[in-house]
Amino acid sequence: MQLRIVHGIVSTLILVCLGILSGCNSAPVPPEVAIAETQEHELWRAGAIIYAPQEYKSYKAALRKGKDRLVAEQSRFAWFRDYEPVQKEFCDVLSNGSSLLARIQEQKQSRLTFIASRIAYFQNRIETLKKLTLLINEGRVARRQLMSAELLLNEARRFAEKGNYPEAEKKLKIIPVYAASATESISPVLNRYADKGQIAKWRAWVDETIEASRERGITSIYVSKIDRKLVLYKSGRPYKTYSVGLGKNGFHDKLHAGDLATPEGKYRVIKKLPRSKYHMALLINYPNEEDMRQFAVAKKKGLIPSRAGIGGLIEIHGGGKEGMTFGCIAMENNQIAELYNLVDVGTPVTIVGATEYDNIISSTIKDM
Repeated sequence: MQLRIVHGIVSTLILVCLGILSGCNSAPVPPEVAIAETQEHELWRAGAIIYAPQEYKSYKAALRKGKDRLVAEQSRFAWFRDYEPVQKEFCDVLSNGSSLLARIQEQKQSRLTFIASRIAYFQNRIETLKKLTLLINEGRVARRQLMSAELLLNEARRFAEKGNYPEAEKKLKIIPVYAASATESISPVLNRYADKGQIAKWRAWVDETIEASRERGITSIYVSKIDRKLVLYKSGRPYKTYSVGLGKNGFHDKLHAGDLATPEGKYRVIKKLPRSKYHMALLINYPNEEDMRQFAVAKKKGLIPSRAGIGGLIEIHGGGKEGMTFGCIAMENNQIAELYNLVDVGTPVTIVGATEYDNIISSTIKDM
């Protein structure tokens, strides 16, 4: 009987101790530990290793230290565990992590704003350059460069949409190289239409032609390349205006045979051709003395092929204003027929690039 009583007491004591030990062992791990695990994942997803590598490295080190302290604390006898220091350490980790995450988000937003503005800028610049190359029908090299720039721009846009801002920025850094190359290849043409001295010279030619028409009571012709317009004057007043086409490289001033450029200068009609390959035609006296002088200078400087001739047979002819010529000025057949009957041999013909300082090319260049 006594043995049974002793055995019962011992069993009871063991159960009590196990209960006490069990209660001590079930002391909760600080909730900050689990929160820190979630925060670490958020930082990784936010790209902390890309946007704040050093700060993220310090954060990871502090988190690892906190985890080591937690493991060490858990290895102690249950009665002696003290999670308060662990909790404080994880609170510090969480605080630093929150600040880091906020900085990363702010940095990403800033970079996104910058990237979006650069994409918009380059999109506008590329579109502008493309329009200029089409306007002046120039820049086969430029268009290839612009195509490469557009491909890079699309890649940058895709990276930005995926949140990969560093890669987007890498692509954007290359685009100016192609844009600059494209601009440089067409700048000799563009600069002429932004050169006030050149435009003043063209304006003087036109003014002289109109004044001669007024003083002598004759017809005269003025062609504006940039407007692709031919204006017929009678006694100094505009009488008819026609749309025209130019040479394939019409916005260049003609230097030699085969350059496909339309000449610029003061000419006159030297022959009327009622039947022509292009319906009807008015032959002008290209090259004149100034053309021959420029040709000699250019050849001496090595600016044109050594075997190239100066060329000739520049006409105002039919065939349609949309067609590109070898350097002539093209009109619709019904319009060349009308003009043919309105002018005589000897009619002055002045061909210029532009007469307005703020023309479509110069204004576009300013906005680039």
